[in-house]
Amino acid sequence: MRFLLLLLTFIHFSGWSQNGNIKGKVTFGNAESAFGASVTIAGTQKFAIVGNDGQFEIKNVAYGNYTLEITSLEAKTKTIKVVVNSSSVPVNILLEKSNDPKALKEVVIKKNSVKKEIMNKGFSVNVIETKEAATRNLQTNELLDRSAGVRIRQNGGLGSSVNYNLNGMSGNAIRIFIDGIPISTYGSSFNLNSIPPALIERIEVYKGVTPAELADDALGGAINVILKKGARNTLNASISYGSFNTIQSNFNTTYRDKSGFTLKGSGFYNYSDNDYEVWGRFIYNIAPDGRYEPLRVKRFENRYRSFGGRFEAGYTNVKWADNFLIGVNVSEDHNQIQHGQYMTKPYKGRFSEADATAISLNYSKKGFLFKKLDFSTNTVFSNTHEMVNDTVKWDYNWHGEKSIGLKGEPILSKTGAQQGGPTINIINNNILSSRSIFTYNLNEKNRVVFSHFFYTLNKNQDDLIKPEFQRDFEAKFHLQKTVTSLAYEMQALDSRLRTNFFGKFYEQRVDERKPLLTTQNGQNTITQKITKNTTPFFGYGLASSYFITPEIMITASAEKAIRLPSDEEIFGRPGENILGNSDLKPEESDNFNAGLQFGPYMINQHKISVAASGFLRNTKDKIVRISGDRVNDAIQALPFENLGIAQSIGYEASFNYSFKDRLFVSMNMSKFNSLFKMKYDPNGAQLDKYNRQLPNEPFFTLNGNIQYNFKELIQKNSQLNLYYNCGYVDPFATLWIAAPNSVTPAQFSQDLGLSYVFPNKQFIVSFDAKNIFDKQVFDNYAVQKPGRAFYLKLNYTLNKF
Repeated sequence: MRFLLLLLTFIHFSGWSQNGNIKGKVTFGNAESAFGASVTIAGTQKFAIVGNDGQFEIKNVAYGNYTLEITSLEAKTKTIKVVVNSSSVPVNILLEKSNDPKALKEVVIKKNSVKKEIMNKGFSVNVIETKEAATRNLQTNELLDRSAGVRIRQNGGLGSSVNYNLNGMSGNAIRIFIDGIPISTYGSSFNLNSIPPALIERIEVYKGVTPAELADDALGGAINVILKKGARNTLNASISYGSFNTIQSNFNTTYRDKSGFTLKGSGFYNYSDNDYEVWGRFIYNIAPDGRYEPLRVKRFENRYRSFGGRFEAGYTNVKWADNFLIGVNVSEDHNQIQHGQYMTKPYKGRFSEADATAISLNYSKKGFLFKKLDFSTNTVFSNTHEMVNDTVKWDYNWHGEKSIGLKGEPILSKTGAQQGGPTINIINNNILSSRSIFTYNLNEKNRVVFSHFFYTLNKNQDDLIKPEFQRDFEAKFHLQKTVTSLAYEMQALDSRLRTNFFGKFYEQRVDERKPLLTTQNGQNTITQKITKNTTPFFGYGLASSYFITPEIMITASAEKAIRLPSDEEIFGRPGENILGNSDLKPEESDNFNAGLQFGPYMINQHKISVAASGFLRNTKDKIVRISGDRVNDAIQALPFENLGIAQSIGYEASFNYSFKDRLFVSMNMSKFNSLFKMKYDPNGAQLDKYNRQLPNEPFFTLNGNIQYNFKELIQKNSQLNLYYNCGYVDPFATLWIAAPNSVTPAQFSQDLGLSYVFPNKQFIVSFDAKNIFDKQVFDNYAVQKPGRAFYLKLNYTLNKF
């Protein structure tokens, strides 16, 4: 409540922040429009390009005296003085055409894109733009998987659980954000499987070291998904259909009137039977006489369905706010669970359902309270529900039939359900997540950034199958986390050197209340076991970049990073086969990155860029999900544990080439070792070196992509795009032990695709063929992913209404 009152106070006072718009017309002496001329406020990056009608407008200019510089290829450069002292300052500018051919010099306006600005700060970061991918049948996770140093770990097809590996750090060491808010706030039904690229502006992937603005315990890196925020009136819709009865559809629209009132809406629907073929060492039936029968079969209960919508209303680009939107986000999913952590035993009848409702408040203002202060806040409150249903008592084989015993009778499950005991467990979460950022701009090259992140979770469970007296004592959990950061950013040596120093303070409080059954003198008594702990930590780091030449940049970053155990690691998550562990300690890591970037270089019409970087992660109390020494039917759910001391060291490289904006070639690779320091060898001797590779970590990957664009091949103003993509993963250990059946084999998959853009640019049709040679591809614990698949997608965009 205090936060909301403070926010409303800020919004009230921001109305006193004096800003106006400079707008007018630029013409030549004969009243001809100076189309294409540039109007720039001297000494700033604020500018506008003159339109066909000669009009221009520069918005949100703080009150004061300014010099406008007007440049054009056809005219002499002109400067005029303006005074901004009202909401709208009209300016009419008359340019003098140049008759001297020598004076017709090329005018180059240099303004870095958002992507370039992010990459120039010195962090080890990939910035993935989604404009083109939005027209193809690609999931957001597929885009990430093709990025250098990123490996997506997915247990099967559409909708299956996912975790992320960035340069040897994986799982919850990697934090996922939606506009800076942890994605977990929105519930399990709203995730990167369900958010289509069409709804995303860009994806920022920070590896190892994360900036102060993303104040969170992202020890191994962070993936920040920036949703589209344009205030232009637009409508986009798409639908695709393909193999395994897979349907994916989405829409998004924005409306803004002259007053700044803005409405935004988006929605998605995904469905797949996920009935792809599986085969290999895990896929077999056991005959009544004990014989193993290898099979090639379709997964039979693996359906996934999700849908959701997001609606926002408010104001954009007005005096008192650059962005003020109140939103509602709703989502729901249904997911059949085909097996446990390994594929050794198929399930039938085990499924999960989830739904979530989230209310959000988004506010940002440059020149907040006074000219040099910027402020933004994003607050989300959500109520989520998840139900895990497992009541079928029979064992099943890979044909989806009941397993038969030696005497021909159906075999009952040892536990009375597919995994563990019978359950209809309903998990309720109330989550409040808020991030506020103050940026004080000392001058154009120095600024201070203060960020505060607050997260609180209240969780309770209710298993409908348990007796009433037990349900009255179900476990309750509370987690509260705050991360406060302060950063100083500077530019020196004519902006060739950029440095970012930051410190972060972390604190997490955990309150766990579990029922405890005790027996004394033949009497059963249920009491509560209460566990409380508070964990404070301090971290710090820096990131720096230096331009040797405009095309050659070196980067370096380092951080003392902390990761606090997440709620699912502490409390467990039945739907993902995760057991809780309230004894987990925080994970600490010293992260280092160093990189070198060349380009882009232009040689005639060839554009080339190359980048390479190395990294080191020294980790204490690494939190991992321990895999067993053997694949065992009885091991279907496992907890997270503190492993001890570990180290990841490796490198990555990428290459990009383009020709005439027609041919595009890109390649990237990543290689690392993720090693665990064992204290003793089998003979009992103490060891001091890292000597054991962590299992279930793909440590060498390659990706390649080729695209060629044919312009006006079929119709005038049309475009045909052809795509080829390939990915290779080196063999890696599935289990701790070294044995023939404990290694995930090498994988090499190839995809083809095409898209056709119709002349009006509003309608696009695309076709994708994935894993065209139907090769086996695997992921977590050698779980097989889909083979050959085909998809057709239709995309429509309307920008004028």
